Amino acid sequence: MKYSLLVPALIFSGTLFFAQEKIDLILPNENLIAENIAPIPKSLSEKIKKYSESRSANFSAIHPNGSEIIMVTRFASTNQLHRLSRPMGARKQLTFFDEPVNFATYEPTKGEYLIYSKDIGGNEFGQLFRLDLKTMESTMLTDGRRSQNGGVMWKKDGSGFYFSSTKRNGGDRDIYFMNPLKPSEAKLVLELKGGGWGINDISDDGKKLLIGEYVSANDSYLYLFDTVTGKLESITDRNEKKVVQGSAKFSKNADEIWYVTDRDNEFDRLATLNVKTRKISYFTSAIPWEVSDYELSKDKSKIAFETNESGLNKLYLMDADSKKYNEVKTLPSGLINNFEFTKDGKSLFMSQSTYDSSADIYKLDLASGKTERWTDSEQGGMLKSDMSEPKLIEWKSFDQMKITGFYYPVSKKFTGKRPVLINIHGGPEGQSMASSLGSGNYYTNEMGVALIYPNVRGSSGFGKTFIASDNGFNRMNSVKDIGALLDWIAKQPELDKDRIMIMGGSYGGFMTLATAYEYADKIRCSVDIVGISDFNTFLKNTEEYRRDLRRVEYGDERDPEMSAFFTKIAPLHNTDKIRKPMFIIQGTNDPRVPVTEATQMRDKLKTQGNTVWYLEAKNEGHGFRKKENIDFQRLAVIRFMEEYLLK
Repeated sequence: MKYSLLVPALIFSGTLFFAQEKIDLILPNENLIAENIAPIPKSLSEKIKKYSESRSANFSAIHPNGSEIIMVTRFASTNQLHRLSRPMGARKQLTFFDEPVNFATYEPTKGEYLIYSKDIGGNEFGQLFRLDLKTMESTMLTDGRRSQNGGVMWKKDGSGFYFSSTKRNGGDRDIYFMNPLKPSEAKLVLELKGGGWGINDISDDGKKLLIGEYVSANDSYLYLFDTVTGKLESITDRNEKKVVQGSAKFSKNADEIWYVTDRDNEFDRLATLNVKTRKISYFTSAIPWEVSDYELSKDKSKIAFETNESGLNKLYLMDADSKKYNEVKTLPSGLINNFEFTKDGKSLFMSQSTYDSSADIYKLDLASGKTERWTDSEQGGMLKSDMSEPKLIEWKSFDQMKITGFYYPVSKKFTGKRPVLINIHGGPEGQSMASSLGSGNYYTNEMGVALIYPNVRGSSGFGKTFIASDNGFNRMNSVKDIGALLDWIAKQPELDKDRIMIMGGSYGGFMTLATAYEYADKIRCSVDIVGISDFNTFLKNTEEYRRDLRRVEYGDERDPEMSAFFTKIAPLHNTDKIRKPMFIIQGTNDPRVPVTEATQMRDKLKTQGNTVWYLEAKNEGHGFRKKENIDFQRLAVIRFMEEYLLK
């Protein structure tokens, strides 16, 4: 543990002594490196506890018997697997690791064991394990080295599964087959080039795989792989650019597949493709939003699909023969994910959340449209009245492009102009949705700080033109979108333009750093979480399997002109313009944005005499996932806000 205080003081056993008083403190745990962070009184931890103890429940898999499910929730430090056998029943925890487990799939015939994935310290080198549900013993199935393993696709007879792995060379994602009862006999079945490959579906007879190749948020392709002959055949044209073609599934009709594509359209539509004639038929053109996910029933007669409509989800049910569909209107307005049909096709399990509730699991009866609640996750001590409800806002950017976001107002008990926290999502193709603030309700309900989650250009969910509008040399246009938001805030009578904090993670961290130097006079402070400080060094040091995928979005640093542009816009080379306090937060094991992106920024700011707080977790990667680390980060950010935003 490394912990340096912002102010001179004397500490004994977590107590801060001043001349005439003593204050019990929260100290960082042994895995945290904390530098220049102001003392955190234990009283603050007690005050925020009401907001920090909520949990969620996410659906993962249905047992072959159809009567029980696997879910993911947290009861200690990290998310783990739990079994649930009836609605609102007792949850039986199945895994008990220090590292989170967020995925599981049943062996598809008897369900006597699970396959799940787990990494170490957030390094994202996920390994596959078999959990025997009779003995509760786990066995590692993959090599345990610096490789990513996932995308499990079972053969219907349960004799084994196909999966993707980077183990051959660390950069290319190949396809393997494994009988999990004989993992040493796993074999490479398809050698590929690039890190964007994955398995979409398997035919009922197990002889064909639908393979997807992701190149960028605007380019993806589909292939048919014959598992008997080893032949890989293109379904879509690899020479055709700027078309999304993904999430492919076999139809019950011979030679036909379902998939989503934005071909000849701004948004992803649900479509079918005849793999012999190449005829495409579109079925959701009347919905002016993207189809963000879909699922076929086991007999392929029904389809459930969801749309993303300005950051809210709607669920639809379609008859696969007639292609007629209707919206499920019995669900509350919110977010939906991880849905799957029961084996008999009569029901649909899903996870759902709203602004005043974190994710819980529901079962939808397709005939009646009624939902049955299976979990009711605790919200800590929060009441509905403590939770801020998001409002969709919009503003015009420098070029008149319309930008939107979600605004979370403060509690009505606060008066006067309120300070603002702008929280920018990562990706950059991510999207801020109308979700619950969770512990963030402390900001709006106890600190009187309004929150804005912008969806700057480059965000997903708003069409193919919008998502590509920040690529390459247009990178700083998204930063100008934040500049326009600062101008919008100045016009709002209830908001204080002189007290604005910028915060963001990953690409949102770059946006935070760039805003800190581009609009230094318009903000009070900033919090950079696993952010990119120089695209040149980032692309050099990010893991090999993702480097080419990121070059398509950001630009290729090997091109001298692009490299010069990266140097020009790099926050690392514009620190002389940063004049306000900054808090940098990073995971040591981050494979996406390496820790060096944080340390080089920290060191340069310190050398210049800037106020900079620093927090690094030695057992985390791309963001904190362990509750004890998350809790300390939250408290430290609140102290930072108290010192530099509210004073």
